[in-house]
Amino acid sequence: MNIAKDWKDYEIIDMANGEKLERWKNIKLVRPDPQIIWKNKSFPKEWEKANATYKRSNKGGGGWNYKSELPDSWQIKYKELTFNIKPMGFKHTGLFPEQAVNWDWMINKIKSAKREIKVLNLFAYTGGASVACLYAGASVCHVDSSKGMVSWAKENVISSKLQNRPIRYIVDDVVKFVNREIRRGNKYDAIIMDPPSYGRGASR
Repeated sequence: MNIAKDWKDYEIIDMANGEKLERWKNIKLVRPDPQIIWKNKSFPKEWEKANATYKRSNKGGGGWNYKSELPDSWQIKYKELTFNIKPMGFKHTGLFPEQAVNWDWMINKIKSAKREIKVLNLFAYTGGASVACLYAGASVCHVDSSKGMVSWAKENVISSKLQNRPIRYIVDDVVKFVNREIRRGNKYDAIIMDPPSYGRGASR
């Protein structure tokens, strides 16, 4: 297993009782994680310092309980990449920090290719992988069915000062878009796919 151990702006401080305490730059959040089945907290006093806690509702969904006022969004960096963080209504923050090991792998592969690389990023969400591939020198086609997530990805590209790099943003159902690309004869050197467990795409 590869561990994302090169973060400075993100840290898992503690985990217990189906929750994890995380530091996102200078803001501490508690979020649910069903894989955390043990009971004992290693640093119980640190949990009291959390700025906000996400609590699930018995009726489905959930929401944030704020102990202190938070900005609408803030930025964190991973090496040379910059991402915008926003607590969302379904516990996410717009970034999966564990993916950093994959970003490093992609960057290394693209840079070592020593030629132009075309990347198709499907289910691209807020564009962590798109930003990494752009940074490495690839051209990217970023596809997601959510207009809001694609707008967020644009923010991340701009924040990383990569807006002048070759990237196409596509708001569309992934399957429909891929079928059109096949008919057009468009080809890519690499395809990234990280589909969600549920979404708004076409039924298959």
